[in-house]
Amino acid sequence: MQSKFLDLNGHQFFVRSWGDPSLPPLLMLHGFPEYGGAWGDLAPHLSQRFHCVAPDQRGYGQSWAPEGVQNYVTSALVGDMVALIEQFGDPVTVIGHDWGAAVAYGLAMFKPALVDRLIIANGVHPVPFQREMAAGGAQSEASQYINMLRSPEAAEVMSANDFAGLETFFRRHLGQDWLDEATLAKYKAEWARPGRLNAMLNWYRASPLRVAAPGQPITDLAPLPLDRLQVRCPHLLIWGPDDKALLPQSTEGLEEFADELTRVTIPETDHWLIHQNPQAVAQAILDWIPQTGTPS
Repeated sequence: MQSKFLDLNGHQFFVRSWGDPSLPPLLMLHGFPEYGGAWGDLAPHLSQRFHCVAPDQRGYGQSWAPEGVQNYVTSALVGDMVALIEQFGDPVTVIGHDWGAAVAYGLAMFKPALVDRLIIANGVHPVPFQREMAAGGAQSEASQYINMLRSPEAAEVMSANDFAGLETFFRRHLGQDWLDEATLAKYKAEWARPGRLNAMLNWYRASPLRVAAPGQPITDLAPLPLDRLQVRCPHLLIWGPDDKALLPQSTEGLEEFADELTRVTIPETDHWLIHQNPQAVAQAILDWIPQTGTPS
C-alpha cells in the first residue's frame, strides 16, 4: 500500500493505493464510520488487475474536513471525486460501500463520461431507498438510527468513553463482531482527529432523504427527477444478505434505473461483507469485469 496527499479543488485529500499505477484504475469509496484504509482487506485481492485508489473522503481521516452541514451535500462530495478521477485522465471503474455508494451512484448518474463501470457493495440507489424509508415499514424501522446520528449531540454521545457508543454501533447495530483490537485502535485514531466525527455525521445531516416513523408513512415526498437518476454503464450490486441496516427491499426496482444490472449475493455476510469475505467479493468483481488484453 502506498499513500500520499492530493490537491482536489484546492483542498488536501489523503489517498491510499494498491497495485501498479499503469493498471486500470479502480476508485474505492468508503462509508460511515470508516476511512480509506477500510479497503485494505479487499484491495490486495484486486491489485493484480487494478490500480486500487482509496481516498479518505471529505470529512474523514486525514482529508479536508470543513465545518458546516452545507459542505456535505451530495454535489460537493461528488465534486471531490470528479477532481480525483480527472487526474487519471480516463474513465474509471468505481466501487462504493455504504455512504460511499451514494457518491458512486452520484458519479455514475451525473458524470457518466467519467465512469466505465459501477460496483456497489451493500449500498442503495436513492429512489428505492427513499421509497422504503418513507413507507413506515421494516426499512423505516431499521433506519431510525439515522435520526439519532443527525442529532446535534450525536458526536458527543458517540465519542464519550473512548468512542464506546460508536464502537457499539459499528460492532452490533450494522454487523457481526469482526473487529479485532488492533483494527479498532486504527479506527479510533481516525475518529479522534479534531472535528472529524462531527464532519462524518454531517453526511447524514446534509442528506435530503427522509425517514418515516414506524407505521407512519410519509405521504408528501417531493418528486425526484427520475430521468436524471439513471445508471447507464454496466452495474454490479454485491449484497450481504444478513444486513440489518439496509434491507433487501431497498434494492427492489433497481433494474428500472440500471439497464445493465448484475446482482451477486455473498452468503453468510452482512453490511460489512468487504471485511467478512473479501475473497468472495473480489471474485465476484473479477468474474464480472471482462479480461482485457488477452489473445482472442
